[in-house]
Amino acid sequence: MARNLVNIEEVSKAFDIRPLLIKVSLGISEGERIGIVGRNGAGKSTLMRIITGEESADEGRVTKSNSTNIGYLAQIDNADPTATVGDVVLGNREKHEWAGDSRIREIFTGLFGGFDDHLFERTFGNLSGGEKRRVGLAKLLIDDVQLVLLDEPTNHLDVEGVAWLADHLKKRTDLAVLVVTHDRWFLDEITERTWEVVQGNVEEYDGGYSAYVLAKAERSRQSAATEARRNNLIRKELAWLRRGAPARTTKPKFRVDAANELISAEPAPRDGSELLKFALNRLGKTVLETKDMQVKAGDKELLSHLTWNIGPGDRIGIVGINGAGKSTLMRVLASELQPAAGKLNTGITVKIAFLTQHLDELDPTWRVLEAVEKVAQFVELGKGRTLSASQLCERLGFDRDGQWTPVGDLSGGERRRLQLTRLLMDAPNVLMLDEPTNDFDIETLTELEDLLDSYGGTLLVVSHDRYFLERVCDRFVGLLGDLQLRDLPRGVDEYLELRHKQSLPTQSSEVKTKSSNAAEERQLKKDLSRVERQIEKGKAEVERITAELEKATSSPQELLELTESLAKIESELATREEEWLSITVALEG
Repeated sequence: MARNLVNIEEVSKAFDIRPLLIKVSLGISEGERIGIVGRNGAGKSTLMRIITGEESADEGRVTKSNSTNIGYLAQIDNADPTATVGDVVLGNREKHEWAGDSRIREIFTGLFGGFDDHLFERTFGNLSGGEKRRVGLAKLLIDDVQLVLLDEPTNHLDVEGVAWLADHLKKRTDLAVLVVTHDRWFLDEITERTWEVVQGNVEEYDGGYSAYVLAKAERSRQSAATEARRNNLIRKELAWLRRGAPARTTKPKFRVDAANELISAEPAPRDGSELLKFALNRLGKTVLETKDMQVKAGDKELLSHLTWNIGPGDRIGIVGINGAGKSTLMRVLASELQPAAGKLNTGITVKIAFLTQHLDELDPTWRVLEAVEKVAQFVELGKGRTLSASQLCERLGFDRDGQWTPVGDLSGGERRRLQLTRLLMDAPNVLMLDEPTNDFDIETLTELEDLLDSYGGTLLVVSHDRYFLERVCDRFVGLLGDLQLRDLPRGVDEYLELRHKQSLPTQSSEVKTKSSNAAEERQLKKDLSRVERQIEKGKAEVERITAELEKATSSPQELLELTESLAKIESELATREEEWLSITVALEG
């Protein structure tokens, strides 16, 4: 039987007159993996600080076993700014103590690419946010602890860093883990239980994020008092989880039969043909086209000879290593920067909105609703649907009272939500999002994803949040630091495989040759299912355009456009059919 590490008994905590925790009782045992979810401000971080002893409870008590050492990674990485990275990570350890430890070497390799003398001699105060996060994680994972508390551990990490951290924690069976994060892919990868902090209480669920979504949906269905809108959102989210994303590495961890019963009548998150039709009506044929384009950041070349066509209704996720040029590429496409060479052609009807990683300055005396209404009173969603400024604010986490908050009183996360709300109110037909999930809680992310499901324009997303990328994007491209933009038919999985191959030393063909194992077979089956869905979708699109061609005999221009669209889709369909054949052969072999 697993030993109990921490007990939380009848704990209450309030700030001013607002209760955050009300008589909460919980326990954490050896090896447990627990995710904490809830809205921003619900008390997730407060609960963690009470467990560590950094904050005291108003009532109740927290006890831990005598042999339990707790490690804590806060949202903000703090250390003596004058201390070197080596001093922060290794402390007083002698070189022989850690140099011969395979676990420590693995952590250095995973987080820093090895023991980098140059990095370890730098002072902590001169590091970037991502470097500070990696330093904090390295110190925590090296220390002799039995329980680690992680508050937004994936902040500032790229997709590759998040994947490494998840893999490392899964292998560390000696550790109990308690994690607060908005990264739902990370939650699903490492957690086996979920605590939801809501209205002062902590509700417990078995399983990770996917299981939590199902259980939440089942409880909602059984409870007449549950709000209809939240129930629909959860079912829609569950429908996507059940159908799967193009590149999920594991199947959702919940009972398939129960999921099938719950979502049997649930439509797909997005109707691709309807979105494409809406996008064509607003955008026309040309959106963004690059020809032999070169992208630079100062004197550093990031992309060379880039020829790329972004069409109406495309939903593209951009992944890549830090410094490869993801944000710079977005700025060039948004015409904020000029290409160093080559051409960028922007369609004449294109209206771009670009959410950057930086917050625009707004008049601090404006109220939230006032700041949004200065852009527009209503926004069109298509099919005759509209949202008022107040309704959109509410969808993105500003309730009726919050809409009258002065901009100057907003937190960083709330300012970012306001920035996004103002962009959406301007009804753009091309939306570019650079790390849009920063500082958002899971419920706000779910609302944003639901809004983007209705968005008929072209969408480009840079994000380290893998779940969000796979949820809102249909295609993926990657920057691997080799001056090229690569198409990734299998999404984030393919990107991580390419990065892994880059990191391997040159090996002989005999060493590289590997027999198919169970994991490879599972991946092939997932790929086969994905390709079959894409083929079905492509065939339906061919039928739709063929039917429109039969009706468009009187308009030569319309005939030309439809013929070009049909040729493009038939070409993509042929590619998918070739991929299907190669996967089938690999499975049979």
